Amino acid sequence: MSTKNTTTYADAESDAAAVAAGVSAEANAPVATGVNAPVAATAGATATETATIPAPVQASVPASVPAPAPTPLPVQTAAAAQAVAVVPAPVLVASDLDRTLIYSSAALALGMPDAQAPRLLCVEVHESKPLSYMTERAAGLLEQLTAEAVFVPTTTRTRKQYQRIQLPGRAPKYAICANGGHILVDGVTDADWHASVLRRLADECAPLSEVRAYLTATTDLSWVRKHRVAEDLFAYLVVERERLPVDWLERFGAWAGERGWTVSLQGRKVYAVPKPLTKSAAVHEVARRTGASLTLAAGDSLLDADLLLAADRAWRPGHGELAESDWTAPHLDVLAERGVAAGEEILRRFRAAAAV
Repeated sequence: MSTKNTTTYADAESDAAAVAAGVSAEANAPVATGVNAPVAATAGATATETATIPAPVQASVPASVPAPAPTPLPVQTAAAAQAVAVVPAPVLVASDLDRTLIYSSAALALGMPDAQAPRLLCVEVHESKPLSYMTERAAGLLEQLTAEAVFVPTTTRTRKQYQRIQLPGRAPKYAICANGGHILVDGVTDADWHASVLRRLADECAPLSEVRAYLTATTDLSWVRKHRVAEDLFAYLVVERERLPVDWLERFGAWAGERGWTVSLQGRKVYAVPKPLTKSAAVHEVARRTGASLTLAAGDSLLDADLLLAADRAWRPGHGELAESDWTAPHLDVLAERGVAAGEEILRRFRAAAAV
């Protein structure tokens, strides 16, 4: 061992005994500083510590070694961080389904000669029979849209009714059913969202049982085919529309409005839905979760009005309750197309708006 920078003491034997007992020989010794200063020996020193302690008689202080420079941040890490910072927020497309994107055979409105009719794709089967369609061109547009934006089917259908539909393209991460009563995440109900909806309904409107009692007492089997309850959230009737008394519908609408409910006639169905149960509230929640920068929407019925108002841009077809009432809004585009052709045009407009 080198003797450079070493101090020799008068009584080597005494000093050696002191070191062996765990006492540092400090008298007249120079003090070493820095990360490489010797570690004092202790009775329980580890093997590493012992290796750094000088011999008992001739203690030496190793030369100080500079601390290593910090490792620079890898170039690829900085580049990746910059790339993440510029990823644009997604576009959210929330669309009603029935008579907006998909159509029953009665709602197709194929006004052209048979030889010029578009090819159709069946997207729903019920009780082993084809039920809902879209054009093949619309199917291709939807497939492209699902790869370009966050597509959210937004429907008044129950979860069971919605799950019968087989839409083209990527399976939606989010779907809204029961007019906003359920948000599905990867096909599974978000229980927290549903619980928050139930609390609002209990606080803000008359109970479902009261509405059902009114329907039972005031309707006639001559024009009502079925009474239905959807997800224990709202009620609807399946009616013979040509026999439906207009004055009854008006009276029911006024009665329900006083109790926090809204009434809507869609095809052969009369819906009674609590006012707090809205598609727009659920779409706002999905937009919050996805961080969407732009929301696009489409719909044809009065139950879609709040959804269209909540969107940044919106479209409605040339048919349906909204068209019949000439409903409009500043950011709404009214399409001339009716029936299944309107669904195709809506998808074309969605893609163009999402690409801007």
